[in-house]
Amino acid sequence: MDFPAARDCILNRLRCELDQRLIYHSHAHTMDVYCASVELSRLEQLPEEHQQLIGTAALFHDAGMLTGYEDHEERSAGLATELLPLFQYSDEQIDRIIRMILSTRFPQQASTLPERILCDADLDYLGRSDFLINSLQLRLEWNLFRIKTYTLSEWFLLQEEFLKRHTFQTESASALRRKGKQQNLEMIRRLNRPEVKQVNQL
Repeated sequence: MDFPAARDCILNRLRCELDQRLIYHSHAHTMDVYCASVELSRLEQLPEEHQQLIGTAALFHDAGMLTGYEDHEERSAGLATELLPLFQYSDEQIDRIIRMILSTRFPQQASTLPERILCDADLDYLGRSDFLINSLQLRLEWNLFRIKTYTLSEWFLLQEEFLKRHTFQTESASALRRKGKQQNLEMIRRLNRPEVKQVNQL
């Protein structure tokens, strides 16, 4: 398989063709998930081929946004099926990549270590200092695409519940991001205090 060529192809398409209103599911988000998947694959000490397959899945996991917002994971899997044979990926490799991509649908359902790595990479920001800006970008994107409209107060409550329920699926992601995620949960709880919520009724 020619991983570098596949990587360059899909990144170029994302850079040039994505709807500019995609302020969360952007080219930058794909690069973010890709970099997180590389780090987690290395920490989990996976063989190089497995790392490249996870990297490919990360690069394609939101590529379905090129053709539509709804069911974008299925669209991403379809695009991977269409393009990856051009870069000498085998049917078996493509099948594994598709399963990884589809495992990122909510609620996440990962059954293999590569799938768990991709799911953790997709939500890596939950435990980082840029959590809030990513969260607010997703809210605005949902509003722009009429997915669902939330006030800030409603959104922060939703984010608090999500952070409380979420668990990283690999030991590496947990070690890297568990403390930061707890700090972000405490921040969101502060934003949900009654005196702050009155300001957030926007």
